[in-house]
Amino acid sequence: MTASLSFPRVGDKQNSLQFEDYLGRLLDERDRIGLTDAIRQIDALMITVEPSHAVAYVAELCVMTPYHYLVTLETETHFTHILRIDMHAPDLLVREVKDPNVRGIFRSLNEVYPIGAVKPNSRYMGEVLRVTDAHAVVDMQKARDIRFFNQEQIRKLELPGNLAVVKPSPYTHNIVAYWERPESDIRVYALGWSSIRDDLQAAYEAAKTTQKRLGIDDLLLPIDHLATRLYSQNRESAILEYLTLTSYYFWGAYDIEDQNSSTNVTKSVHYANELESPAKVFTAANHPYFMNHLLTESPTEAFVRNFGPRLHHIAVAVKDGETAALANIDHVVNALRDCGQSFLLDVIGSKEAGLKQIFSSASEYSSLIIEYVQRFGGFEGFFTKDNVAELTQAAGAEESLRALQEAAQA
Repeated sequence: MTASLSFPRVGDKQNSLQFEDYLGRLLDERDRIGLTDAIRQIDALMITVEPSHAVAYVAELCVMTPYHYLVTLETETHFTHILRIDMHAPDLLVREVKDPNVRGIFRSLNEVYPIGAVKPNSRYMGEVLRVTDAHAVVDMQKARDIRFFNQEQIRKLELPGNLAVVKPSPYTHNIVAYWERPESDIRVYALGWSSIRDDLQAAYEAAKTTQKRLGIDDLLLPIDHLATRLYSQNRESAILEYLTLTSYYFWGAYDIEDQNSSTNVTKSVHYANELESPAKVFTAANHPYFMNHLLTESPTEAFVRNFGPRLHHIAVAVKDGETAALANIDHVVNALRDCGQSFLLDVIGSKEAGLKQIFSSASEYSSLIIEYVQRFGGFEGFFTKDNVAELTQAAGAEESLRALQEAAQA
């Protein structure tokens, strides 16, 4: 039996006594009933974009990440484009609504927030987790009061029919889905009819030609972590909920006091290498927005008030080493800048500190930021506190998001 509470804790963020009590009880029970061993890695990530935006977004992803366009699955009201690196890293499912007037639960999660409503169909949806026995996992989770969409609802939402989908979290607005897949089997999504679209294939091939020309194709690794932003009062509940739904454990948290924020990390108990099952990070302000004028403003809380709770960035790992006398991350960023990609700041961190990081500007198509992270040598930490403070500050100063905020408040 896996012991989810056996991992060492790091960080300086103080949690409530209730959090610590619930954490121990939840993980102990999860291990004891067999859920921890039944739920394995993140197998896929789901993102939705506006009509006609998928070709450009797939091209963007295929330049900035190691993903490859595989196939498109078409249903009555959606296209779902499958991107893959290999069977050791999660797939990306880029879902594109055909008609901008189509309404549904995922759109409604955007529409109540001033900037989220500007692009109502663009958001990160959630993760698909591989499980060893889907029926057993669903039964155990239902017994813990977890609510699922029924099969008719999944059909109407035009999600793959071989998924068991948990309803959106009240804390993160993300979903988690389970599917049963022997690890040796290829991923196959039971959805619509499949084709390789000429426009997407051409965009993909052009993107990979660009990537190779820039000399970054061999330097980009799979996803390192996923970072969600949420309201201050929901931090502990969101973490505990995610640990209830997955086989992750609480790695620890750091207080970024000067940015009125904390960064909280969860990791897979089964996969020590985040490139096989990315870490899930939760960022929240230390106090609510109505205390800003008395204490410190939080870029994290401002983001959530404007976009809603949602994924903020996807971190892509960069191979350790140097290219042309530069750390690989510096080479990647310089090359992408030369072809027009903008970033929120310069590369921060150092080889001596153990890692370097940087945020891109938010995507025009998904509103997601791509982070690049290079860890040097035997660096064992997940991040450094100084780096996180600088990244948080830079994200708060994101010009395109501020412009949208001003427009929404006008």
